[in-house]
Amino acid sequence: MDFWKSFTDQQKAMIKRAIEVAEMDTSGEIRVHIENTCKDEPMNRAAFIFSKLAMHKTIQRNGVLFYVAVRDRKFVILGDAGINNKVPDDFWEEITQEVLRNFREGRITEGLIEGIRRAGQQLKYHFPYERNDVNELSNEISYGEDIES
Repeated sequence: MDFWKSFTDQQKAMIKRAIEVAEMDTSGEIRVHIENTCKDEPMNRAAFIFSKLAMHKTIQRNGVLFYVAVRDRKFVILGDAGINNKVPDDFWEEITQEVLRNFREGRITEGLIEGIRRAGQQLKYHFPYERNDVNELSNEISYGEDIES
């Protein structure tokens, strides 16, 4: 069974909207990738997905990936070099713990939305929107079967 398919259309729309709102005032880019299982170490899998989604090709290297393996209960936030050089060392870990707290309470959508919101705040602070900014990456959620190893 594809556990990620248990997300309703409304939940998917809420996550996509959270990405759009978070990106409104920044040149930063946020993506969410959801799959059932993680057959590799989660950070390695997230790095692979990051590369496959071409997130490392943003002009300011300010992409952020939220990676979720639903059935395996794995979660990683992976930021590119540009944003990682700006945020405190423990920033992604703080967001991860908040997201996981929501996940443990069965609030996966809400956890992702909160994490996206917090990442967006930092992106806005460090990479404010400029008139010539373009949306470099899709705001659509990507799924396990979309990206094969």
